[in-house]
Amino acid sequence: MDTPHPPLAPVPRSLPEYVRHWAETTPGRRALTFVDHPSPHARGVHRTLTWSRLDLRVRALAGRLAETAEPGERVALLCPQGPEYVTAFLAALTAGLVAVPLFPPGLPGHGNRLSAVLADARPAAVVTTSGALDEVREFCAGSGVPVVAADLVPDTAADDLRWVAPDDDAVAYLQYTSGSTRTPAGVQITHANVVANAHQALTAYGADERPVTCVGWLPLYHDMGLVLSVAAPVVRGLLSVLMDPAAFMQEPARWLRLLATHPHALSAAPNFAYDHCVSAVTGAQRAALRLHGVAALINGSEPVRPGTADAFHAAFAGQGLAAHTHCPSYGLAEATVFVSAARPGQPLRRFALDRDALAAGKALPARPDDAGAVLLAGCGTPAGQQLRIADPGSCAALSEGEVGEIWVRGPNVGRGYWQQEEPTRRVFDATLDSADGGWLRTGDLGTVLDGQLIVTGRLKDLIVVDGRNHYPQDVEATVQDAHPAVRRGRLAAFAVPGEDGKGTGEGQGEGVGERVAVVAEHIRTADLAEIDVPDLVRAVRAAVSARHGLRLADVVLVPPDAVPRTSSGKVSRALTRERYLTGGYAAGSAR
Repeated sequence: MDTPHPPLAPVPRSLPEYVRHWAETTPGRRALTFVDHPSPHARGVHRTLTWSRLDLRVRALAGRLAETAEPGERVALLCPQGPEYVTAFLAALTAGLVAVPLFPPGLPGHGNRLSAVLADARPAAVVTTSGALDEVREFCAGSGVPVVAADLVPDTAADDLRWVAPDDDAVAYLQYTSGSTRTPAGVQITHANVVANAHQALTAYGADERPVTCVGWLPLYHDMGLVLSVAAPVVRGLLSVLMDPAAFMQEPARWLRLLATHPHALSAAPNFAYDHCVSAVTGAQRAALRLHGVAALINGSEPVRPGTADAFHAAFAGQGLAAHTHCPSYGLAEATVFVSAARPGQPLRRFALDRDALAAGKALPARPDDAGAVLLAGCGTPAGQQLRIADPGSCAALSEGEVGEIWVRGPNVGRGYWQQEEPTRRVFDATLDSADGGWLRTGDLGTVLDGQLIVTGRLKDLIVVDGRNHYPQDVEATVQDAHPAVRRGRLAAFAVPGEDGKGTGEGQGEGVGERVAVVAEHIRTADLAEIDVPDLVRAVRAAVSARHGLRLADVVLVPPDAVPRTSSGKVSRALTRERYLTGGYAAGSAR
């Protein structure tokens, strides 16, 4: 039964209950600090909420949202990164609504995706901030959906809230996939799912036994940013320190300063971010850092390259960064986020695997200095869930060392896709060996060696040429090493139809006649006219031919930021391929 002032839950089971727990037991302790950088060279303005203040703001906005939407309806979050985003997310859950974490219309290159997600989710209300209110209202004009500015709701609105104890199995939010390989789909994450995954992540990274500070710049509409910067600290009562992704990209040293100034910092970033720090942090900025207290740095890319961790540690070891802070991890939105993780304080597990054998589905060891070796990092062991490697065709479990699709089962696996019954049955309720059901098919390829999960790529990205499998990220690594003018991490390799017109580029075995094309950005410090493009193309073709036995059909050099990325910052091979096939790179590029 609804009650305006319910007793504190003996054991909190939802994020709203955890917020209330910490507000009543540790009201004056800091819960959230947002570090704003209003100008490109600003050092950062700190805005902090205590647990009692966060609770009040959450209840106030929840009271207003409860007047606007009915329990179970969706509320779209179109807030910029900041405290209002956190309060809006928690307020939607507190009001018994389903949050839809998104972004303001001004995010470059993602307007179409935002429109598609809003059309799919059909929210009953939209939450933003006063600063973004005009552009959000303009974007939503004609929809009839009310828009609420979170920071304009008075504290007194908290008095109107009637608490609704959430059902564990009720949907808390829709986590829309980033769209790197397909049209975005809303994963239904329940209250129980997100609390379970927060506990799993806290345990995996040692934050269940010692206090840490969660430091993050990942966008809160992304699964890893939402869980690591909101769910995990709320469950454990930890301080979450946030900054804007754009502020990190402008000056990556800002992230490192936050890591240095907060005790036992726990943070996460994709592979490119660590490379960005190595290349962009100046000597003077580096000298001012003290990174002795960093507890763990999560790398959630797929696959994780040991060279990235090595380069990052080499760059900052002089600032006290411990050798074993890098934690390669694996996860996906369908499992809330975290699945498997290397534990902090343990040496990075490195695997040199034979490229040809890997393409044939076997993980066989090779010498690390062998030209035919692929170097990958182990992503640790599952975080409180079951993990199997299965043949994607027969759905039979594979033995250690065999490459197949990664399957997952656990309390963190979502309920399915929003309003997509057939994909939900196919992806979320798979049967292993014709007997064991309830498995999540991740669509990712990997293997297990020495108990370690090794992620090798995406099933749908796999390139098949003359019956041989090629991993696009492996080809991309060769390309970016072939010439200094290729911008690292900003390129895509993909299949295109051959001269006979055959091949779909979907990597499902119909690839007879497929060939491979590469679209790569050039470095920012050089103009296209200054680059010897024929020399670059020759170097790239020669390197790919020597290492992979592939003859590239095309190499296209494009300006910085011309290769599309997903909302989480990863290169979208699917969109790059689509743009290439429709002639989108004809102007302003070179071959």
